[in-house]
Amino acid sequence: MMTSGPDGSLAVLEAIAPIVCAVPAAPVVGSRETIEVIKELMVKDGKEDDEHMKTTKHVPKKSSMLSQDVMASSTIKAAVQSAIASEKRMGASLLRLHFHDCFVQGCDGSVLLDDTSTFTGEKTAGPNQNSLRGFDVVDNIKKQVEAVCNQTVSCADILAVAARDSVVALGGPTWTVKLGRRDSTTASLSQANSDIPGPSSSLSTLISAYSKKGLSTTDMVALSGAHTIGQARCTTFRARIYNETNIDASFASSLKSNCPSTGGDNNLAPLDLQTPTVFDNNYYKNLVNNKGLLHSDQQLFNNGSTDSQVNSYTTNPSKFLSDFVAAMIKMGDISPLTGTQGQIRLNCRKTN
Repeated sequence: MMTSGPDGSLAVLEAIAPIVCAVPAAPVVGSRETIEVIKELMVKDGKEDDEHMKTTKHVPKKSSMLSQDVMASSTIKAAVQSAIASEKRMGASLLRLHFHDCFVQGCDGSVLLDDTSTFTGEKTAGPNQNSLRGFDVVDNIKKQVEAVCNQTVSCADILAVAARDSVVALGGPTWTVKLGRRDSTTASLSQANSDIPGPSSSLSTLISAYSKKGLSTTDMVALSGAHTIGQARCTTFRARIYNETNIDASFASSLKSNCPSTGGDNNLAPLDLQTPTVFDNNYYKNLVNNKGLLHSDQQLFNNGSTDSQVNSYTTNPSKFLSDFVAAMIKMGDISPLTGTQGQIRLNCRKTN
């Protein structure tokens, strides 16, 4: 569950300052105006917005602190773009890492921790093993970020920013990523097995799983739109294409050659057959035509309570994008470690 403030409200990261690199020669400027300027810089391709800088009071126009903040942000963006240029699928993989991180212990980077002889991480959990990928890309990002901003940017924040940058790189919307998360020193294999909804989930299971994390049914349907990119393994959709009736017959038939009734578990199929590497609303158009790849996908449009929302996204893509952004920001607020909690890992795979 999300953490609560003293007044019972959900604790979020909005009051936490974004990336502030340690630069001994520069004064630490912590005003609200500075925070807002840095936030603006982080969504402007790493370029200074001179007009904004000129009109904001109490903010130095040139600051080595600000320039390194931008360097850290632009470093993440460049690394994500490079990874996606090498393999389009990686954008979906990085987005999924953030989701699987936030659904277990909150957005704390726990999903990145390797198992050791004395520590059990989450990578061998059912939803993660032989499924999650992109860890090497995160390692590369962390190494580059450490070079420009030593022990300042958490692995949890890297996942959040990389998820946003991946969506943007594949043609989707942008948003300001709240920052200030710290990294956990623990992980939960049991929670990874229990709290991440699987591909065979019913609509009621999906609604419950998201509600447990403080996310509404509207959030759930919008976040499921992430399946407009990426691919799934045969083992996750075999039962659907061979046994279910709420599936377009030609669609099911087209998948069987690469996903036999036995064997070929790791053979891949795009979650969105139309535009698998473009972030758009075709995922929902597939659902209304009974062409959802996963059982859990088609559950969103199966004569149930979410049919109307799916329908609305097919004709109003801007509504989908705005709802997706709102839900991503909300998901990024799940139980963050802040202040002196946790740590800033030097290596995302292990605690300091």
